[in-house]
Amino acid sequence: MKSLLIGLLLVSVLCVSSRAEVRVGAAVVDVTPEKLPVLVNGGMVSRSLSVVKTRVNARALVVSDSREWIAIVVVDSCMMGRAFLDDVKTLASTRVGIPANRILISATHAHSAPASMGCLGTDADPDYVPLLKERIVEAILQAKANMEPALVGFAKSDASAFTALRQWIRRPDRLAEDPFGNKTVRANMHAGKNWDDVTGEAGPKDPDLSLLSFRARDGRPICVLANFSMHYFGDSDISADYFGLFCEGLQRRLGAEAAGGRPPFVGIMAHGCSGDIYRVDYTIPEGQRPKPTITEYADGLVDLAQKAYSGIQHREALDIAMEEKRLILGVRTPDKQLLEWAQRTMATVGPRPVKTQAEIYAREQVFLAEKPEAEVVVQALRIGDVAIATTPTETYAVTGLKIKAASPLHDAMVIELANGGDGYIPPPEQHAFGGYNTWPARSAGLEVHAEPKIAEAAISLLESVTGKPRRPYSLSRGPSADLISELQPVAWWRLDEFCGPHAVDSSGRRRDAVYEPGVTFYLEGPHSKSFCLNAEKNRASHFVGGRLRARLPEIGGVYTVSMWVWNGMPNDVRDTSGWLFSRDRNQGVSAFGAHFGIAGRSGNAGRLQFAWGKGAERLVVGRTEIPRWEWHHVALVQNHGVVTAYLDGKLEIEASTPDAPAVHPEEWFFGGRSDNAANWEGRLDEVVVFDRALKPEEIVRLSSP
Repeated sequence: MKSLLIGLLLVSVLCVSSRAEVRVGAAVVDVTPEKLPVLVNGGMVSRSLSVVKTRVNARALVVSDSREWIAIVVVDSCMMGRAFLDDVKTLASTRVGIPANRILISATHAHSAPASMGCLGTDADPDYVPLLKERIVEAILQAKANMEPALVGFAKSDASAFTALRQWIRRPDRLAEDPFGNKTVRANMHAGKNWDDVTGEAGPKDPDLSLLSFRARDGRPICVLANFSMHYFGDSDISADYFGLFCEGLQRRLGAEAAGGRPPFVGIMAHGCSGDIYRVDYTIPEGQRPKPTITEYADGLVDLAQKAYSGIQHREALDIAMEEKRLILGVRTPDKQLLEWAQRTMATVGPRPVKTQAEIYAREQVFLAEKPEAEVVVQALRIGDVAIATTPTETYAVTGLKIKAASPLHDAMVIELANGGDGYIPPPEQHAFGGYNTWPARSAGLEVHAEPKIAEAAISLLESVTGKPRRPYSLSRGPSADLISELQPVAWWRLDEFCGPHAVDSSGRRRDAVYEPGVTFYLEGPHSKSFCLNAEKNRASHFVGGRLRARLPEIGGVYTVSMWVWNGMPNDVRDTSGWLFSRDRNQGVSAFGAHFGIAGRSGNAGRLQFAWGKGAERLVVGRTEIPRWEWHHVALVQNHGVVTAYLDGKLEIEASTPDAPAVHPEEWFFGGRSDNAANWEGRLDEVVVFDRALKPEEIVRLSSP
């Protein structure tokens, strides 16, 4: 027994002594150009700046658990290319001893910082690139020299007021031209400035201001790595934009001077997924929008960060892990005709800088034709119970939300423009909408399916570094969702997907529907507090001319359709504002069909309407106009020869349809009519089908979250 106790004691001592201790160091190194003027990224045409408004910096963090090393560097730069960063990592590995594949280097995406890579009309500044390379390595060296034992904490704050969607869907009758002379632009940045041109935002925003905090064992703050999704503020002259102001403000608040001669606290702001994000909320009328200065904006974010920081519980982080994957992706190279046009255009430009949009994109086609493939770097790392994933691109907010939702660890952040500057990667469904974020160029040249490939690589790496499977995604069920389930639908599509083509049937009957092209995903739906739990947002899909298709062959002439609708179209611009539901043969209108929607300029604009058969006279309409850009509940009840329709629980239509056909088509369409006429332009949510005629009181309950 005595020998057994001694053995157990020795094992215990060995386990304690071998337990990893996380050590952390941070540093800031000035990377402001020494030679002025300097070329600056961030615009369509080449430009240079000669005045330094605020210094630009490289902010480094080095973490080790004695077995693994991780270096994170965030640089005040618009973007940095993979080849350049690979060179930096190789040099840093030689000088610092940290493996190159354990180094993460990202750009803040400041549009007022020196150019270190060529993009659109601007080339890399040849005098600045060597200086930046040396200074990034120096930042890693200094951070490593500052290392000491540390505790780790994480916090997240809702910064919704500081970020908004800048990518908006245009009306189908308000398409814009691309640089090649074609009217292909169904969505573009900042289109929401003119409400008359648009039907709504193209995706969700990510409101998370996340903080990964490191504190010395004596309680002294060492470093905070923040992560936030807002593209850039915009500043004059050479500047670190709001990213730099946030870091300096955080340093002033949390400890400008080191205690006992220790290195100063370092604040770092890493760029979240902001490809379709900006600070101006176009859903608010122009005269009512806040208009902060860049200093006020940064200070407001610091206020949120400081409040979140005060509640962090710092703890031991027993170990760390990091992995990376290099993907070979296709590039959307020009076809022969486009390349010939580009070469002819560039022949007229000669040695002068490109000036027009056509010249800029002609130049880009020549670059793309020279390189049909691209190597991109994706990384994931874990520090204790906190996960970080990276993308090398200007990534849309929905992609960042998708990666975080799948992360095996709840506390997670996604850093974009890391380890490369490979341009915009819209989700595949949004490529069809056009806009400069899709026009082939070095700023948006990767293959159409780059987004799902990069997202999948990031999620897989997170599984690897955590040793846990990804979290399955589904919305929580609040009381309104519970009510739908209680009423026993035969199909129920919550339309909460991150992407298509399948809309999951939440009824449990496995009647998944299929999204057609022309739908975008994961926008905010109605009544989140009622449909979801724990402050989770209800989600909806936005229909951009596409439909949701389902087959329900067993349903005859008695059924109820319930849904929440949000109309993006003005009520007076089309004969029918939009069809919500249709039951008929695909690509046609037959004598057997039934169609439910909202009337337009042909009469009764904005009111519910129900049509059946082929004749225009077989049409009944409601009494109440439905305002644009508001959520409303609608329900259609077909009970053999009688149809009733409800708006927000109130009866709008009650009609006899004695000549309604006895044959009932199997195909059901939501968000459009069977022949694709006047398909829905706006959001739908919580689409439910019942194989019975719901009672009026049941419909009232469905409409009253």
